[in-house]
Amino acid sequence: MSELREEVRERYAAAARSVKNGMAANDWDADASCCAPEEGLGVQLYDLTERRGLPDEAVLASLGCGNPTAVAELREGEVVLDLGSGGGIDVLLSAKRVGPTGKAYGLDMTDEMLELARLNARKAGAANVEFLRGYIEDVPLPGASVDVIISNCVINLSTDKPKVIAEMFRVLRPGGRLGISDVVADDALSPSDRAERGSYVGCIAGALSFGEYTKELEAAGFVDVRIDPTHELVDQMHGAIVHARKP
Repeated sequence: MSELREEVRERYAAAARSVKNGMAANDWDADASCCAPEEGLGVQLYDLTERRGLPDEAVLASLGCGNPTAVAELREGEVVLDLGSGGGIDVLLSAKRVGPTGKAYGLDMTDEMLELARLNARKAGAANVEFLRGYIEDVPLPGASVDVIISNCVINLSTDKPKVIAEMFRVLRPGGRLGISDVVADDALSPSDRAERGSYVGCIAGALSFGEYTKELEAAGFVDVRIDPTHELVDQMHGAIVHARKP
């Protein structure tokens, strides 16, 4: 495991421990989090009707930069995979949308987050969810087994984004689609410009630009690629929704 991956893992393990102690996940180190409430991130991106009925710990553990379940257009009976599922909020919301004939997987590399997510699933009575331990660069699911992939402010943290994108293409069924929330930089910003605006583990320095993201998705074989900024996080860096489809 690279030093950077370990730093990310420990950062999110600490967030999970914070939630177990009754605090919001970003309270333990708000300066380092990419999801500080004052930046328009985290739990406030989910409306009250979505949060109602979820365990408090799932809500407190929200560390995203968007609400992918709101844009993924999930349908009854579909199989959904959440990359970097954390405390499980997007998995639980997805499970409700796909219903008992569907299934929602969550994938995370952090044991503390997986423990928290599984506890939240039991509290929610969600029978159609499964949380997997692994890396988003090496998804432990067979090819062509998933209808929709979602992710919430996680792909920017990977040090091998082409591998993540190739894995997404592999596990999606033909016609499968992406509905991803992520941090995306203006094309004018160089990697050093991005690093000046925030740390890698804070979801800023590792973000792709709009052009880079589009190029990587198309190189992997995705079509109908669309990246729509939703709000500016720091100067020229945005929370964005990434859509794409596997032919």
